Amino acid sequence: MKKLLNKCHTRSTIVRIVVFFLICQYLSHENALAHVLTDTNLTNRKVNDTLIIPPKPTQEPKEDKPKILRQTIRGQVIDEDSKLPLIGVTVMIEDSSPPIGATTNNNGNFRIEKVPVGRVNLQLSYIGYEQKVIPNIVVNSAKEVVLELTLHENATTMSEVTVVAQMDKGTPINDMALVSARSISPEESNRFAGPFNDPTRILSNYTGIATTQDGSNDIIVRGNSPKYIQWRLEGVQITNPNHFANQSGIGTGGISALNNNLLATSDFYTSAFPAEYGDVLSGVYDIKLRSGNNERFEGVFGVGLMGTDITLEGPLKKGYTSSYLVNYRYSTITLMSNLGLVDRSGATNFQDGAFKIMLPSDKLGTFSIFGLGGYSGFDLENMSGMEAVGSPGHSAQLNSLSKDHSTRSYLFNTGINHSINLSEKTYLNTSVVYATDGIKDSVQARFISPTQAQGSSYQYFDGDVSKSTYRGAVTFHYKINHQHKLQAGFKYSYFSYDYFQQLRKDTVSAQRVLADFDEQMSTLRNFISWKFQAFEKLTFITGIHQMNELYNQDRTLEPRFAMSWELNPTLDLTMGYGKHSTMESAHNYFAKVPNDQGIVTEPNRKLGLLKADHYTLAIEKRFRSDLKAKLGLYYQWLYDLPVENSDTSYYATLNERIDYEYVHLVNEGKGKNYGVELTIEKFFNDSYYFLINISLFQSKYKTLENRWRNTQYNSEYIANILAGKEFLNLGRKDNQALTINLKVFMGGGRKIIPLRRDDQGQLNVDPANDRYWDYDKAYESSLDDLYQIDLSMSYKWNKPKTTHEFYLNIYDITDAKGRIAEYYDESEPDNISYVTQVGLFPNLMYKVYF
Repeated sequence: MKKLLNKCHTRSTIVRIVVFFLICQYLSHENALAHVLTDTNLTNRKVNDTLIIPPKPTQEPKEDKPKILRQTIRGQVIDEDSKLPLIGVTVMIEDSSPPIGATTNNNGNFRIEKVPVGRVNLQLSYIGYEQKVIPNIVVNSAKEVVLELTLHENATTMSEVTVVAQMDKGTPINDMALVSARSISPEESNRFAGPFNDPTRILSNYTGIATTQDGSNDIIVRGNSPKYIQWRLEGVQITNPNHFANQSGIGTGGISALNNNLLATSDFYTSAFPAEYGDVLSGVYDIKLRSGNNERFEGVFGVGLMGTDITLEGPLKKGYTSSYLVNYRYSTITLMSNLGLVDRSGATNFQDGAFKIMLPSDKLGTFSIFGLGGYSGFDLENMSGMEAVGSPGHSAQLNSLSKDHSTRSYLFNTGINHSINLSEKTYLNTSVVYATDGIKDSVQARFISPTQAQGSSYQYFDGDVSKSTYRGAVTFHYKINHQHKLQAGFKYSYFSYDYFQQLRKDTVSAQRVLADFDEQMSTLRNFISWKFQAFEKLTFITGIHQMNELYNQDRTLEPRFAMSWELNPTLDLTMGYGKHSTMESAHNYFAKVPNDQGIVTEPNRKLGLLKADHYTLAIEKRFRSDLKAKLGLYYQWLYDLPVENSDTSYYATLNERIDYEYVHLVNEGKGKNYGVELTIEKFFNDSYYFLINISLFQSKYKTLENRWRNTQYNSEYIANILAGKEFLNLGRKDNQALTINLKVFMGGGRKIIPLRRDDQGQLNVDPANDRYWDYDKAYESSLDDLYQIDLSMSYKWNKPKTTHEFYLNIYDITDAKGRIAEYYDESEPDNISYVTQVGLFPNLMYKVYF
């Protein structure tokens, strides 16, 4: 109890310090509001397409003032709905002195030269369109800023409304999304503490999203299993982008193949998805790659503990607006081992890469070719403790048994996108994609007890799983007028599976084949949606998605609805509903299951679609242009869930992770996720930010035993506090900057299946008969509430031709190792060991931009 009180006291003290820091920062900047300098009495002039407004005479600067480093901001502005370029848009740098900006040309392009390095806000204004402010554009001396921007046409005429520019922060880039969605910028991915340069980990900073806290980068959205997340790249569905993703699509390795150097602003959805998204229950991460610089060559080289990588970009041909962007990364530990500097025994070996090629044309539209791939592996010998528990088919750590685990995994996604304007109001997107991934596991076991032959070994587990997918999609967009927009399309997917898995738990038992199939399945999805802006303050989006699973001829019709209502200039109300469905992982359809007579069959081939109804309601209050609060409610009803065909079984596929239960399944399970979420966010402005969010929720399911249980992901609460401060104009030449970021996480633990105990609470397992777990108490409770504090710092200095940056990210600075799960371990005095949080882990990285 004393330890518990001390721990609680420590947490509360930390929270008080963080909150005190935030309050001080807020009060010190309370009256600091952003203004756009638009003095119409000044005479405008253009220099190299840059609009410069001369200032009033000022005192001459001192001769010893450091030379200001500058860079170019350029890009294109298009209509949000029609994707046509907008001519004559005014693009201004907020608070620039003298005021500086540009106007877009016939192709919608703009160019602003000699912008001082640092952070700037960009304001866009155009008659008949809503004004927009793009905040926190990071300008470095070595790299041009190239932007792709959109403006939304007003629903009313300028004489009827006064338009006030709002910061475009967190608003999804998909204009057909109104609820439970937000955009995530590369600037946020680099700034927040804890993500290890990993775009997937950044998601856990937001409301209702958690990770498993065991070192993996799984994404748990509102209590849903991470296996039901949909990953997308450049608008099309891809494989899980994490190294070592298993056959359910759960990332067990904790390393993503994605790299922040390539990302553009991307969208993440948590429920009630727009009609274009199907075959998904949990969340959608729609990741975008930025386009490479189409005018000059640029690059980034980085080296850190997690990897060494290089990013290159530039024009394919001088005078042609095409471009390339390519990145390659290799494990730093493996690289050092190859050079003979370290011994990497047991370390993870990985490499990955990505690319994007842009090929615009005058008459045939724009083509883009993209790809993402990765290869990884590890070899562990004489495993023990948590390493052994993480291997397939493992139940306990026995002194009499030693194991070697070898794993190799790969992923590759590539595709071609084509976009063409058919008229001033219509455009067409077409995509063709190939994706493949696989993982091969081999676990060798050896008995080392006196009762067995010393060193005798056998194949404990053998698995070779691969999947290839071919996808085609066509989406038609029609902007009827400034109030109405239609979107319709179809998506076809063809899956080819080649699976083999077998398990043998001892030398006496026969090898059991768990899965052995070479099968093909396919889906056809159609959708149509309509966006109606009734007036400036009220917008509706409705649609229907049809899911056709062609292997079993299973179909669903899924209505979608979303509404956004601006109650007053600072208060918004949103609500949404969506019916959704998805296929289960392929191994569940073709699992080999022995019946009561011992005959092996495949009883799950006719497994149907999983389904869910999503409801969401939220209200958002804006206190300032950079400060808002949001309160949300959600409810998800899940049904037709695959559960074991037994009225005494707890098992449902929504709880499976690395170990799989190959049993007879029926679509008769039910589930429900519901909760309340609060977010208070101060966007990065005036050199600091903070983000506070709290989620209180429940995640339940029911099998044929007709008993509501917690899912293993029902941690019941999540709380995050993030804050950061940037210190500018450091160094003798005012060309350096220091940024410090902090994250505090608190949350409930993962629900577990406990070890067997008697009525007195004493351990009561039966290793001889492989009986360790008390399934009757499955997911009733967790072991510990969890907390974690991450700290990150970056130091940047700009030079005329290069920018240098050091990152230090300290993961879990208090080395908290809360207990996540338990397992039987004969080497421990009480025969119990625990899977814990990773604990303290520093990551140092250096980058040079050139």
